[in-house]
Amino acid sequence: MSNLTGLPYRASVAAGEWVVVSGQLGLRDGALVEDFAGEVDALLANLAAQLAEHGLGMEHVVKTTCFLVDLDRFAEFNERYAAAFPEPRPARSTIQVAGLPLGANAEVEAWAHRA
Repeated sequence: MSNLTGLPYRASVAAGEWVVVSGQLGLRDGALVEDFAGEVDALLANLAAQLAEHGLGMEHVVKTTCFLVDLDRFAEFNERYAAAFPEPRPARSTIQVAGLPLGANAEVEAWAHRA
């Protein structure tokens, strides 16, 4: 399966005290993870890796926007999401979408703040 290299965007960018992470997919080795739980775990790991490039961790995230193709999977998504973020968890919006790149089932973007 194709990866997203060559697209006109940056996976994350620092702007002063803020780091904005573009929507992360459940990719491993350039391919989408096939089972939903693994896909969510991989996208959260990719989010954490982008934050780490800026010297930050999941505890620095203050806002996420989550995109799900099927809101019937919200409970399963929420369980894995909750395990990835320490208390207090960030503010969050969750939106059902018609489709995501590469046929993904979920995507998460985030704003983090250097405390």
